[in-house]
Amino acid sequence: MAFPRPIAAVVFDMDGLLLDTEGLYRIALMRAGPAFAVEIDDAFVRGLTGLPGTAIRAALAANFGADFPVPAFLDVVRADADALIAEEMTLKAGVVEVLDHLDGLGLPRAVATSSGRRSAVAHLGQAGVLERFDLLITGDDVVRGKPDPEPFLKAAAALGVDPVRCLALEDSHNGVRAAHAAGMMTVMVPDLLDPTEEMHAKCVHIAESLHEVLRLLRA
Repeated sequence: MAFPRPIAAVVFDMDGLLLDTEGLYRIALMRAGPAFAVEIDDAFVRGLTGLPGTAIRAALAANFGADFPVPAFLDVVRADADALIAEEMTLKAGVVEVLDHLDGLGLPRAVATSSGRRSAVAHLGQAGVLERFDLLITGDDVVRGKPDPEPFLKAAAALGVDPVRCLALEDSHNGVRAAHAAGMMTVMVPDLLDPTEEMHAKCVHIAESLHEVLRLLRA
């Protein structure tokens, strides 16, 4: 396939797209439930995928009640997830190859993630790819997180590239919604979430892996 417009920059999601972390967050969320007398099921976790912290906190309160100790719960989840990530996190297959190809093309690239800056810097640094991006837009840098387009629009503005000339790579439904709303050419590389009809409508392509994205870029 050909992209509908020439690509002038690439904006990457982080968790589930660059870093194989979504499954680790899922484990941490589900393990924290019993200590707070709640059950976290897979459907609930999937609904949180790609959301910023404010939306996650609101979802927990809505699901478990206004009296649910959301900050304490998330502290436990964060500590467990950080430990899991420190021990088990890996780069998603194809990341290095895609970045190498973008180097060869001289294309700028950014990360637009719902994660906070502290964890984004730490995790990308641990994976050895932090310095390979021109800029990092995190959940701390925006007022409205995904599925709002603000993270992607802010990334495009900082790169000095029209959003319609940007390729956005995402794994989550909320991320795809945000990138599409920003006007970017969006490719979904599914991780925990399968593509739906809505995703097919909002994406220029659904790729099985970043290796497939690389083949599209080379074509």
